[in-house]
Amino acid sequence: MDQKHFGFLFQKSLSTWPIMIGLLAADCDSPYYPANIRPLRQDIENMRVIRALVRHVKYFLGLRFDVSGLEHLQTEGPYVIISNHQSSLDVLGLMEVLPDRCTMVAKKELVYAGTVGIVCWLGGIVFINRQKTSDAKSVMADAAKTMLDDQIRLWVFPEGTRNQRGDLLPFKKGAFHLAVQAQAPIIPIVFSSYSNFYLRKEKQFNSGTITLKILPKIETKGMTSDDVADLSDKSYDLMRSVFLDISGSAPVTQSNGPSSHH
Repeated sequence: MDQKHFGFLFQKSLSTWPIMIGLLAADCDSPYYPANIRPLRQDIENMRVIRALVRHVKYFLGLRFDVSGLEHLQTEGPYVIISNHQSSLDVLGLMEVLPDRCTMVAKKELVYAGTVGIVCWLGGIVFINRQKTSDAKSVMADAAKTMLDDQIRLWVFPEGTRNQRGDLLPFKKGAFHLAVQAQAPIIPIVFSSYSNFYLRKEKQFNSGTITLKILPKIETKGMTSDDVADLSDKSYDLMRSVFLDISGSAPVTQSNGPSSHH
């Protein structure tokens, strides 16, 4: 499948989003309206219907997910999920395993991205203003409060940007400040490389299998901001090792960057 065909199918699959918005805006008193869906307002419970509708997209693209470690998401209470970030396909794997009362952290600008922004807002995504301060600890302070006040789980991509170079980028510290401030555990999730079916430069896309491995939680109780750098490095080394293993990649020498990186 060439890039143009892939783009057509992916856009076709997104045609359900107006249906999604219509469902969220429907009359909740109707006997046909799904339970636990809150219409026309930001609510994390809306993520249930978003998750249900997005999960079908993999069939359009000929993708399947090989998931292991789902039991680790049965942890009670708030926690922070961190995962590697390769492309827009990540949202399919995210919705494949997304636990209840879990949403994402995203930059504030996304709320203005048309239909995508509306769906994100309805799904209770926690928006952060990264331009407000360069200090990751301060940026995540409000998100940590929201997580504890609302008893929710938050999904963060610590690389901070999409990365398809076949390895992990050094982690930014925001997700780890978030977990430490909330004293909530971190659950790492690793997606295998998409390079065996998606070649971006060659503009080729084929059907394939994505291995998705959910790792045991990493506790943060008793940690302070002084522990964030070591926590980030530990998580990076663990996830990178798993990524190379499930992707069949040869390891090369690489670190998580300077411990002072924010």
